Amino acid sequence: MKKAIIGKKIGMTQIFSENGNRVPITIIEAGPCTVVQKKTVEKDGYCSVQLGFGDIKLKYKKGVRSPKFNDRPKNITLPLQGHFIKFDVAPKKLLREFKFESFDDFKVRDLIKSSIFSVGERVDVTGTSKGKGWCGVIKRWNFGRLRESHGTGPCARKGGSIGNCSNPSRVFKGKKMAGHLGAEKVTILNLEVVKVDENNNLIALKGAVPGPNDSVVVLRDSIKFVGKEKLHA
Repeated sequence: MKKAIIGKKIGMTQIFSENGNRVPITIIEAGPCTVVQKKTVEKDGYCSVQLGFGDIKLKYKKGVRSPKFNDRPKNITLPLQGHFIKFDVAPKKLLREFKFESFDDFKVRDLIKSSIFSVGERVDVTGTSKGKGWCGVIKRWNFGRLRESHGTGPCARKGGSIGNCSNPSRVFKGKKMAGHLGAEKVTILNLEVVKVDENNNLIALKGAVPGPNDSVVVLRDSIKFVGKEKLHA
């Protein structure tokens, strides 16, 4: 991984290309992210860079005092507060670790902005998909309906038989059945960067991004994309 940034999904819209084609895009508020900590092999057992995203507006509760700090905010835990004080970084809402190839190029308290990506680049976006609650097998696994004839009963959208009777006398693991759908980690590969607004920390990506609006997403350089210049090299 060469570069990555934490962001927030704003929503979808559309633009028109020079040829007049309509292009659906997703707007991402990318950063700014602060380098909170650098983990090393000697101290932590591995190398990584910890980034923080989103400032926390500290709220103090009257009458609550801490022996280590003068005032203890009520919207951040004491261990996290000590973590940010140790590295002299403003408290962040979200922390993520990345294993960058250029580990030495990052320093604590450095800012990573949307300008690290440029127009035309390809990125992989990871987010949490929309939660759809409990769903049946037709919506969850694209099952077909049962025969709506005599003898089927009033329910034609059920899954049917899930196993044999006496042998093996159990249901195999991984059987596709009804249950919870969505709210899981999803990664979309090879999305093209259409526009970059450095002043407002916005990145426009061609296509859809997993998750609802205002959800947290992670952008990183694509690991599978092979450009035309590489194909003809």
